[in-house]
Amino acid sequence: MKEKILIHLYYLKELSIAGLSKSLSKSTPIVTKVINELLEQRIIVDKGLAASTGGRRAALYALNDDVDHLIVSISIDQFYTSIYISNLRQEILHQQFDIALDISEPVAGPKVLEALNVFLNRHHVDNTKIIGIGISMPGFVNTALGVNDSFPDNEPIHHLQNLIEKALNIPTIIDNDSRCVAWAEKEFGGGVDSTHTLVINLNWGVGLGIIINGEIFTGATGFAGEFSHIPLSNTNSLCSCGKRGCLEVEASLKSAIAQTEMAIQQGEYSIYSTLIKTESNKNNALIEAAKIGDQLVINNIGRIGFMIGKGISTLLHILNPNKVIISGRGAEIGHILAPQIQNAVNEFSIPRIAKMTAIEISELHKTAQQKGTTALVVEHYINRILTN
Repeated sequence: MKEKILIHLYYLKELSIAGLSKSLSKSTPIVTKVINELLEQRIIVDKGLAASTGGRRAALYALNDDVDHLIVSISIDQFYTSIYISNLRQEILHQQFDIALDISEPVAGPKVLEALNVFLNRHHVDNTKIIGIGISMPGFVNTALGVNDSFPDNEPIHHLQNLIEKALNIPTIIDNDSRCVAWAEKEFGGGVDSTHTLVINLNWGVGLGIIINGEIFTGATGFAGEFSHIPLSNTNSLCSCGKRGCLEVEASLKSAIAQTEMAIQQGEYSIYSTLIKTESNKNNALIEAAKIGDQLVINNIGRIGFMIGKGISTLLHILNPNKVIISGRGAEIGHILAPQIQNAVNEFSIPRIAKMTAIEISELHKTAQQKGTTALVVEHYINRILTN
């Protein structure tokens, strides 16, 4: 019960006993007893009375600011890794973006650990204050076993959770990046008011997080949501999974980058070729070129938007969600993607089904993975503040 109350206070920051009783489906006396225990332990504090709604004003409770525990989150994509340190007030204290690191390299696992050690030492972090480390990354991540089955079991990246946990002696958990993005949207973004939500994570690849009845759906073996490998591509290009015809080869930022670079090589003009010299990675260069209004880049982003819409049409017919949210780094150019996504949905979906689903662009966009990865730690390890 204490753990569940702490999790609710982390997400919502301030709650009354009545609010907690409703959220937890527990009686007021039971919740009151636990709240009093947490007050006595000084883990939570009384924040005063809520605004009047016409009746008796309720007392509000929140996590104590003096509880100075930390959360480390590691957001990994195909080519870059970012590391964050947050507190229990959802504030990022330290961060390092876009550490160049190709996860297909055999030494990727040790490189992640090295980058983490350098980061913690640079900021003089007291490891005893860290309640846990969260890792999110692409691939067939088995959270129960703490492994990424997209990599051979003799490579350190396969056992990245265990590698970091043993080296630092800090509880560590790993999950798929798109599931973490979906959880962030559920708790902090457009999915807060939706029970059945599909979250498209658009980055180098294109992933999917599925929320059913307010919970992440993982499937029988934990691999539900491999949206990128639906065989909908109009080309015969080889996908990273080794198959041909996967959606990802036409519906990812990586594919838009490839089309843009090919056109530039053939003599077409794009400001992308200038931006790539100053931006930290190709995704950033592509997105900035689109924001400036580069026609070549906009056309290529429009193409991936149409293909994403085609994939969404398939999902609408199978899962019939309340809402589809386009999240991840690609959501920054949602104003370009949205019309093309809707065009494809109009073309390929049964109108009676499609009109029941809202398609939205996330306001979290590239912060979603960090928020979801941090929440992953809170969900599993916040109880450590009760004993530490």
